[in-house]
Amino acid sequence: MKVVILAGGLGTRLSEYTKLIPKPMVKVGGKPIIYRIINLYKKYGYKEFYIALGYKGNIIRKFFKRKFKDIEVNLIDTGKNTMTGGRLKRLKKYLDSEPFLVTYGDGLSDLNIKKLVKFHKKNKSLATITAVRPPARFGSIKIKNNVVYYFKEKSSVDEGWINGGFFVFEPEIFQYLKNDSTYLERDPFEKLAKKRKIKAYKHDGFWQCMDTKRDKVLLDKIIKEKRYKI
Repeated sequence: MKVVILAGGLGTRLSEYTKLIPKPMVKVGGKPIIYRIINLYKKYGYKEFYIALGYKGNIIRKFFKRKFKDIEVNLIDTGKNTMTGGRLKRLKKYLDSEPFLVTYGDGLSDLNIKKLVKFHKKNKSLATITAVRPPARFGSIKIKNNVVYYFKEKSSVDEGWINGGFFVFEPEIFQYLKNDSTYLERDPFEKLAKKRKIKAYKHDGFWQCMDTKRDKVLLDKIIKEKRYKI
């Protein structure tokens, strides 16, 4: 199974770093986050990667000029201003013969990729999305007449399920991708949901995206404390 990493976005919310380098090259625990993402898939035996380049793609190209053992990395320019669905559509000729995996270039997880794929096949889904609970940022309180009658320390269990960014798609997904302006997470997913053609694999383990500097610092801490080792 081929693996697509969407790595072309501007990363504007992480501008402290992305003014100089693309977001997937921002280091967490001393290594670019894209390197750690690849290691997750490699752990489960997936070794053929297609990286959708855009903003400052030349820096990612330079990184992958190094020799990486046992993996094949294909670097494809998908345009600087192309949206997520558009980037995927530009890779159609490489992916339209069998199911494939997709993820973003800015999130880490201890997700078992083999179990995700098994779930996808068992449910005969056109698309499978990994659902995660976002790490809660704040405690929860309920107030009535200025009296706090409910207080609970922050817990991800209190949060709803969100898109965790690890997908399995059948080639039919390309029928839902129109052009460079298509956001994968909007019209395509909304249509698939209405047609009941998208399934959710619930992951209760570790997951953390890197949207902001705060997230980056948190990931550094987690890796330093060896709570994430991939």
